[in-house]
Amino acid sequence: MDKHVIRTEEAPAPFQGAPYNQAIRVGELVFVAGQLGLKPGDKAIEGDVATQTEQVMRNLAAILAEAGSSLDNLVKTTVFLQDLADFAAMNEVYARHVGDRPPARATVEVAKLPSGALVEIEAVAHV
Repeated sequence: MDKHVIRTEEAPAPFQGAPYNQAIRVGELVFVAGQLGLKPGDKAIEGDVATQTEQVMRNLAAILAEAGSSLDNLVKTTVFLQDLADFAAMNEVYARHVGDRPPARATVEVAKLPSGALVEIEAVAHV
């Protein structure tokens, strides 16, 4: 199967010089790189974990739309939190976006995220 690079201006570009893409589509699956709470074109992340999670979900939705998919087609996500004490706030926003048939998910606490982010989410979706 061929690998297709997914790229949209509706989500932040990969960090300059970093060797990765927003997403890769292989067959009927889309693998989305970890998304931060950055708005397209912005350099700084602002807000609490709920605000950042809202932007992360917008970024995921934009990338999935470009790939011909949507948040409704998520099959697996991994959530990285700088502090697991933020789980409830992140989860409330996340739940609004994934609907009544949420994907499988892992959530882990990490020591640090890029650009001072409080949350990062990577995803796999079906097309």
